Amino acid sequence: MAEEKEASSSSLNQGLTHREPDPDDDDDDDVLKSAPGSPSSSTRKACYAVLQSWATKKFVTGCVVLFPVAVTFIVSWSFIQLVDGFFSPIYAKLGINIFGLGFLTSLLFIFFVGMFASSWLGSTVFWLGEWFIKRMPFMKHIYSASKQISAAISPDQNTTAFKEVAIIRHPRHGEYAFGFITSSLTLQREDRDEELCSVYVPTNHLYIGDIFLVSAADIIRPNLSIREGIEIIVSVGMSMPQMISAVERVSHHHQRAQLL
Repeated sequence: MAEEKEASSSSLNQGLTHREPDPDDDDDDDVLKSAPGSPSSSTRKACYAVLQSWATKKFVTGCVVLFPVAVTFIVSWSFIQLVDGFFSPIYAKLGINIFGLGFLTSLLFIFFVGMFASSWLGSTVFWLGEWFIKRMPFMKHIYSASKQISAAISPDQNTTAFKEVAIIRHPRHGEYAFGFITSSLTLQREDRDEELCSVYVPTNHLYIGDIFLVSAADIIRPNLSIREGIEIIVSVGMSMPQMISAVERVSHHHQRAQLL
């Protein structure tokens, strides 16, 4: 009896294990569809991969488009709040709370200061103030550095401003560096005189750099303005144009002849 029971139980287990699929059974279809090696599973994974790649690409594109807009908005808003804060406390004490009125007043103040500085009386007053600041031990260094930077972008282009954008071979052959021509001089030799240019090459954005005396014949003068050169330096090369051409060099002696 025990042997018959064992035989019947083993045959029952084999029948459950090797049960043929029923066409009307939905559970069998779900098992077949969800099998790892089935074609439907591979198609589903491929669709998920394509959808994920598309969504990631569109998200990154949105970030790239919105990043400069956000930076421009944040910087502009911070600048407006900073400039507006100069005169807005005065209007607040007078009981006038209009946002932007201090900003407009600051712009008008800067405009009138520029007009005053362009006059003979204004230049004399600012010269006296500059003379006084340069006699102060610590303030004279800060004032001199800030004045050189402001003179570089000044529309007057005085003797202390950047003259031209220059490209020199630095630090080795085959490599070039952006710089600004600040002045020129004549190197007197026994056989001939050589014209040299003082080229300022920024190494830390714009306010720290090295000075090189380069022969005027070895300087490449691109068709870039001073403002475009400053934008290239400040943006670490991201605003670099796709094509740069060299302009014809005008010698220092020729410039002096034109002035005379």
